[in-house]
Amino acid sequence: MSLNRLVGRIAIVTASTDGIGFAIAERLAKEGAKVIISSRKAQNVEDATKKLTKDGLNVHGLVCHVAKAEDRKRLFAEAEKHGGLDILVSNAAVNPEVGGVLDCSETSWDKIFDVNVKSSYLLAKEALPLLRESKAGRIIFISSIGGLQPFNLLGAYSVSKTALLGLVKAAAIQLAPENITVNSICPGIIETKFASAITTGPAKDFSLSQIPLGRFGRPHDVSGSVAFLASDDGSFVTGENLVVAGGMSSRL
Repeated sequence: MSLNRLVGRIAIVTASTDGIGFAIAERLAKEGAKVIISSRKAQNVEDATKKLTKDGLNVHGLVCHVAKAEDRKRLFAEAEKHGGLDILVSNAAVNPEVGGVLDCSETSWDKIFDVNVKSSYLLAKEALPLLRESKAGRIIFISSIGGLQPFNLLGAYSVSKTALLGLVKAAAIQLAPENITVNSICPGIIETKFASAITTGPAKDFSLSQIPLGRFGRPHDVSGSVAFLASDDGSFVTGENLVVAGGMSSRL
């Protein structure tokens, strides 16, 4: 990695101790950003922070459950302590149930929308005072190709990601006059623990058959697109939902 597009920038990446979030944090740090990583579990935060700092990256970690107001407040206080905030990457998401959208329990529906949609909205809203002080404010949501082309096994989750696509469009229009861009990345099927329901077992062959490139994505396949949107190279891109899915169908 030889790019230095993010030197001097400060980034927050939520749910960033594993999988896609970890890869994003690592990539932003490798491009020169000071990165604040977070997760719900203290041990995961400690392990990820050690791994990244051992590689010489400027990374700080803390526990944050994005659905808890006091944790989000602490996250932004940490950013302010390190000099402000230029990049917010909202990656945290849950999917407590597998199945069709109309089979989802009310409890799981509420949890999915509380974390995947409401918390993403509140993170963006609460980040604004710091982002407005930046000369290159960036908000990047991690959505899903499921928000464009729903997965039957991930029904309610897919609907929550569709909601994020609308949030991107509306927030981008509102914040454009302040030179704050708002975009999302829509990963396809990426090999992570989170996606194991559709990358292993009986669903694996069908999932692979939907990908023209013939393989599942890897976390680093997503992180480069985030780095692009976070950098000056992406300064004229806003209100977009960028699909990174190996050619999978992605029309709503």
